[in-house]
Amino acid sequence: MDRQCSERPHSRTPTGRMSSAVSQNSRISLPVSTSTKDSSCMKVPQDSAHRDRCSHPTTIILHKSQSSQATLMPQEHRMFMTEAYSAATCFKMLQDMNSADPFHLKYIIKKIKNMAHGSPKLVMETIHDYFIDNPEISSRHKFRLFQTLETVIRASDILEETWEKTFTRLALENMTKATELEDIYQDAASNVLVAICRHSWRAVAQHLETELLTGVFPHRSLLYVMGILSSSEELFSQEDKACWEEQLIQMAIKSVPFLSTDVWSKELLWTLTTPSWTQQEQSPEKAFLFTYYGLILQAEKNGATVRRHLQALLETSHQWPKQREGMALTLGLAATRHLDDVWAVLDQFGRSRPVRWSLHSSSPKNSEDLHWKWASSTILLAYGQVAAKARAHILPWVDNIVSRMVFYFHYSSWDETLKQSFLTATLMLMGAVSRSEGAHSYEFSQTSELLQCLMVLMEKEPQDTLCTRSRQQAMHIASSLCKLRPPIDLERKSQLLSTCFRSVFALPLLDALEKHTCLFLEPPNIQSLYSRTTEALDLMLQSLIMQNPTAEELHFLLSHLYLWLASEKAQERQRAVHSCMILLKFLNHNGYLDPKENFKRIGQLVGILGMLCQDPDRATQHCSLEGASHLYQLLMRHKRNHAAAHTGRVERRHLDGHRWPGLHQPLPRAGGLRDAAHSHPGAWGQAGDGDGAGAEPGRARGRRAGPEVSSMAQAIRLRLCSVRIPQAKEKTLHAITLLARSHTRELVATFLDISIPLDSHTFQLWRALGAEQPTSHLVLTTLLAWLQERPLPTGASDSSPCPKKTYLRSLAAMNMLHELQFAREFKQAVQEAYPKLFLALLTQMHYVLELNLPGEAQPKPQAQEAAVSSPQSCSTSLEALKSLLSTTGHWHDFAHLELQGSWELFTSIHTYPKGVGLLARAMVQNHCKQITAVLRQLLPSLQSPEECERKVAILILTEFLYSPALLEVLPKQAALTVLAQGLRDPSPEVRVLSLQGLSNILFHADKGSLLQGQLRPFLDGFFQSSEQVIVCIMGTVSDTLHRLGAQGAGSQSLSVAISARSFFNDERDGIRAAAMALFGDLVVAMADRELSGLRTQVHQSMVPLLLHLKDQCPAVATQAKFAFYRCAVLLRWRLLHTLFCTLAWERGLSARHFLWTCLMTRSQEEFNIHLSQALSYLHSHSCHIKTWAALFIGYTICYHPQAVLQMLNAVDTNLLFRTFEHLKSDPEPSIREFATSQLSFLHKVSARPKQ
Repeated sequence: MDRQCSERPHSRTPTGRMSSAVSQNSRISLPVSTSTKDSSCMKVPQDSAHRDRCSHPTTIILHKSQSSQATLMPQEHRMFMTEAYSAATCFKMLQDMNSADPFHLKYIIKKIKNMAHGSPKLVMETIHDYFIDNPEISSRHKFRLFQTLETVIRASDILEETWEKTFTRLALENMTKATELEDIYQDAASNVLVAICRHSWRAVAQHLETELLTGVFPHRSLLYVMGILSSSEELFSQEDKACWEEQLIQMAIKSVPFLSTDVWSKELLWTLTTPSWTQQEQSPEKAFLFTYYGLILQAEKNGATVRRHLQALLETSHQWPKQREGMALTLGLAATRHLDDVWAVLDQFGRSRPVRWSLHSSSPKNSEDLHWKWASSTILLAYGQVAAKARAHILPWVDNIVSRMVFYFHYSSWDETLKQSFLTATLMLMGAVSRSEGAHSYEFSQTSELLQCLMVLMEKEPQDTLCTRSRQQAMHIASSLCKLRPPIDLERKSQLLSTCFRSVFALPLLDALEKHTCLFLEPPNIQSLYSRTTEALDLMLQSLIMQNPTAEELHFLLSHLYLWLASEKAQERQRAVHSCMILLKFLNHNGYLDPKENFKRIGQLVGILGMLCQDPDRATQHCSLEGASHLYQLLMRHKRNHAAAHTGRVERRHLDGHRWPGLHQPLPRAGGLRDAAHSHPGAWGQAGDGDGAGAEPGRARGRRAGPEVSSMAQAIRLRLCSVRIPQAKEKTLHAITLLARSHTRELVATFLDISIPLDSHTFQLWRALGAEQPTSHLVLTTLLAWLQERPLPTGASDSSPCPKKTYLRSLAAMNMLHELQFAREFKQAVQEAYPKLFLALLTQMHYVLELNLPGEAQPKPQAQEAAVSSPQSCSTSLEALKSLLSTTGHWHDFAHLELQGSWELFTSIHTYPKGVGLLARAMVQNHCKQITAVLRQLLPSLQSPEECERKVAILILTEFLYSPALLEVLPKQAALTVLAQGLRDPSPEVRVLSLQGLSNILFHADKGSLLQGQLRPFLDGFFQSSEQVIVCIMGTVSDTLHRLGAQGAGSQSLSVAISARSFFNDERDGIRAAAMALFGDLVVAMADRELSGLRTQVHQSMVPLLLHLKDQCPAVATQAKFAFYRCAVLLRWRLLHTLFCTLAWERGLSARHFLWTCLMTRSQEEFNIHLSQALSYLHSHSCHIKTWAALFIGYTICYHPQAVLQMLNAVDTNLLFRTFEHLKSDPEPSIREFATSQLSFLHKVSARPKQ
């Protein structure tokens, strides 16, 4: 086109300016030549004019009245012509937009923008006229015109009201128009409206509000404009921004009725969940809609409506990051007013099946799995937003929020998404806490757990790259946690410092870090990222010293820096000395340290800084000199605060004597600064703490066992107590690990002598002793050998006493076997030694109970012995047995005894056999996998010379006879032989138990039918008048069921179940308890058989058992608890461990709600039966059961209002009203609040017409 234009001759005749006269209509036709355009419009380049003339007609239509033109003077005529040609040029450029390439288009828009600066009115009039005169132009052309109009309006300083209304109308007409350009066309028209807001946002906001509140879900482009206005920081002043936000809140309040409109709500949810073109960037309309949705829910008064909408939102896809952030924002805004409802929704969502699946699955198998993979990330962000938006009400919730965040951090699949969500949420939480009044005086219980998560996060960061802000975010959070109460304990603080220093100082050089990002599409600024990371570390150190501004704290912080100051890598020394200098500079300039503090251990720092002044690295030299300067000023200021002249002289001598030793000596390179420290003992002060502790044991590894090993171990313990540097402690403990390879037994004996009482340092020695797997097994074996010594304490018998040391070591071995079960180093060894430990602990309890020491006052030398061999020692044995069951995965056996309250049986010598029998019975009923291993271990014990070992072995064996696993180890004939030998045992108890074992049904096949035949007469005896007789008969039936073993009750089982259930609500406490115990025993006896009739009885017993958990009789509540758990096992409920923990220990509404959820979600077919049973318990005489029944019905009404409404008649409804009205005066606040809300909800539900 340019070539064709250049071939045409240029017209230079002056007559070419005006080739037509003024017409009689209101328009003037003006042919425009190149020369006239050049002279009248100086800003238009000549080549551009040539192109315009060649590609378009040369007739331009100008709007001027005929009368005004006729009266123009020559001067005014020239002005008119100038404007006319400017308009013509603008008009021509608007035409050119349709065919211009992107580069030319950008040039045209820039020219029109420049023209608008001089004549904004002319440009706007021309654009408007072009739209009016050319209605048929293409959508693409209009799109470009809208872009130009937006630019012109933004460039204008003033927009007249006429143009404002005109272009507002034009934008509104095109915002919703459907074209082939789809969203980009609508966005271009919408951007015109946004540009108008720069001049008059209130008028535009009024139009938007009108469109938003029509009752029809708004068009996408309307939400787009709202999103741009809400997110832009340039359109509004601070005052106008506040007014806009207030107007948004008012719009949200007016939109609350739309939540009840099904079509509007579905359209809202569809819009929020429809995938965008790119899911990485959140579109303005979606971002606004999430905010607006949250504001509407915030304004909604009905909590049930809020819950319903939030649950529906959370059930959508969680695959994309912006979608997760939007959901979290909506939940946070809703929590401003409905904190309890949002918490309940998040709690329920966290327990839902897809979320539980996402926690345990790391590799999604299909697209549906991807929707839920990052659901835990949404929950984390939601908790952060809840904290940020709840503001003043957040403090009581902080610990709960942190505990949930810690849970999802540990149990979710680890990836970058989870990490960033956790950090973002925690930063929001810390920001909310810091803004809360009273946070400085509030006690937080979860700070240690949160710090542990941060340390794990930083340890997982790759040590050779720095690509994200994760490190600095984690350290900013740690700085905030340091300011909360209670203060961080020294051990946790030490771990935090070591982790942070290692994560930052050990990074490679910046050049190497930048090489790792060379393949990134958008590589981060490594220099800036690293600087901000080190700043975060320095701020954390400053926060720590501000919380405890003492010389001791300063020494504690510096002691963790010394290792890095002595590093052999130049960059590590440089970074460490820079942090040290910043800390000293901070203390010097701010004066936080107490003037009365005494700097006793500053010599080590003086020596290190002195040597670093001659470091080969110039940056390290500079930082060390600057740090030395700040330290000197700090010490001099400190010296001036001492009033006494003598003290001043002492301080001067101290400073003169330590004036940077080693300043003129070259820095050793081969061995690093650590070796150089030994040549400057005066400067380093206590530098020996770092390395000296580990050297001596390392050299002594090869020495022969004997007193030297014992002395060495005790010396190492004393050294360990005085060491403060974590790395030095690690080396000291490693020396114990190496020494244990050859001298395990000697070390165990030595450590037993110093383990009563057990302190943290000694426990660290034990852990180091078992750091290697072969050694940990040998340690446990040695401890068991000491435990089996079991001598009588001094003076407890007239016979020759055992040495006192042996006695105390035996008791210390018991204590250590308990403590080491929780040590990570001994986890595998404890698991493999389970059978030995199980029998040894049971035998130890019997041994302690048999001591039966007198209760009178004892001489002082025997006080310690009595203290550990009395019930306290028995308690230690019992606690060790409990922890053994729970830590090795045998919690089912633990649950059986815990729910029955049977652990008390082990505290008396008379009830001890029953306790052991119940534990062995639980192992059989739970099909414990360790039965065969325990059997192999106890058979030798039957021949033991110790009576207590034989008693324990025969007690367990008689119960194991009911296990099919017995025959894998002991054939039937061999079992008969073992029991027959027991009849000749010296102990009468062993003889009696052996005789009982010989009568087992295993050896008498016809005994089963005889016992089954006795059940019917026993059942008839249930209707006796005497409570004692009925209880005795029920106990006999339970014993019969147990003796039947694998044969079970057969056809009599259904009769037993019906008979037992009929006494659940008996007025006599003993009968109720016995009936529930019998029902539980029947459920276990028939667990391996599928009887539909019995399963129906179990389902129908669940509500009575559940409600009797609040029975006024403790024995009934205990048996109801145990029977309920046994029924849940039979019905194969999930989350059995959680159910057990809830039944055993939890109280309050949350526990009741969990139990209700378990029951109603696992037995929905019996919904009507459960509800009718609960209604019948509203007539109970027990106020506790009646309250529990009301809560049960209340939960059911909340989640199934229509189903409950269909079942309730007028009498039931009135009874519920009276019950909830009575509960409003309950002494427990949570029940009062629940009753009030349920009463209100019940009024609403009962007012609805039944469908």
